[in-house]
Amino acid sequence: MVNGPLTGVRVLDLTHVWAGPLGARFLADLGAEVVCIEAPFGRGPRVFPEEPMGGWMGGEPAGEPWNRNALFVKLHRNRRSVCVDLKQPQGKALLLRLAAEADVLMENFSAGTLDDLGLGYDALREANPQLIYLALPGFGDTGPYSRWLAFGPTVEAMSGLTQMMGYEDGEVRNSSTALNDPMTGTHAAAAVAEALRRRRRVGHGERVELTLHGSGVAFSGPWLVAHQLGEPLEPRGNGHPDMSPHGVYPCAGADAWIGIACEDDTVWQHLAALVGADARLNREHRAAAAADIDRQISTWTRQRDKHAACLELQAAGVAAGPVNAAADMLADVQAGARGYFDFAEPTGERMPGNPITMTGLDSSAWRPCPKLGEDNASVLLDWLGMSGEDVEQLAGRGVLHDAPPA
Repeated sequence: MVNGPLTGVRVLDLTHVWAGPLGARFLADLGAEVVCIEAPFGRGPRVFPEEPMGGWMGGEPAGEPWNRNALFVKLHRNRRSVCVDLKQPQGKALLLRLAAEADVLMENFSAGTLDDLGLGYDALREANPQLIYLALPGFGDTGPYSRWLAFGPTVEAMSGLTQMMGYEDGEVRNSSTALNDPMTGTHAAAAVAEALRRRRRVGHGERVELTLHGSGVAFSGPWLVAHQLGEPLEPRGNGHPDMSPHGVYPCAGADAWIGIACEDDTVWQHLAALVGADARLNREHRAAAAADIDRQISTWTRQRDKHAACLELQAAGVAAGPVNAAADMLADVQAGARGYFDFAEPTGERMPGNPITMTGLDSSAWRPCPKLGEDNASVLLDWLGMSGEDVEQLAGRGVLHDAPPA
């Protein structure tokens, strides 16, 4: 198993989609023993009607499409998989037994889903008073929205993030990437780490709640303060309320761009010397002449490869970086030097690594995403001392699965 600061911590992962699985992946990368408790159809049906979003690992389903869903595989390395039908009484009993041996249980179902199954926090706390139960609902267990459906684009807009995304035409824009999900996943890992520390002090576990909506609200920036101070708010496109110039500019080549930020007058003087602009302009004057300055910068950048322009700007003390597409990211020399894509699945696809660098963390022992139910027997043996015959009986009764039912 992976070594790290969380080695020895046992986590039951009942999450799905993006936020929860990402949070559990952070914990697994840091050494926690994470066991996915998966529903028989949790990865999709036995026969997919169409290619899933993100495609197939290796480019094709290879007879087991439920094990080749690229987005699922990306988020589920360093896990063990137990596929159990929690709608069956024996499945519920099995989860309660596993919870009694766990340190943490994570779930991001709609509020009340596990309670309706008789597997809510009260039942799990009775099985294990030391258990840390992390719930990740869309809006929380209380409040007028608690039973609302939540999905990335809608929660992002409700969090106030969309207000500042957009351009001159006045139409606000959504990020299209469900920003609240990775924010919540990152918060989830931090919440578990803090809850483990707190448990050492108080001597018992607790229920911790973290919402997609709340993560976005907490992420909202200075515009919340600006509104309360009576300042007008409007989308700024690629601009900035204080820095000027500040934006993304076209470079030589098809769909090639570079981001440039001018922090103060000194940086402006360096940038102006490169692009042939008036170095005497202060910030106020630059803001007033922003359109003309952007045209001057664009004239300069269009004549240069984005990487060459970046090197020239950085050498002059100007913050700049090429706009990287996926292919650029995989080939990026800094990402390579830091080992961001050193880990690959057996099908060859390289996956993002762990951004944390600290003594004892090493991706060489990382485990690829397990197949559905691949660890049914080993986890039930390791955690519960069950025999192979016990596991076979549960499988025969349809409690355990290693493939979606036909």
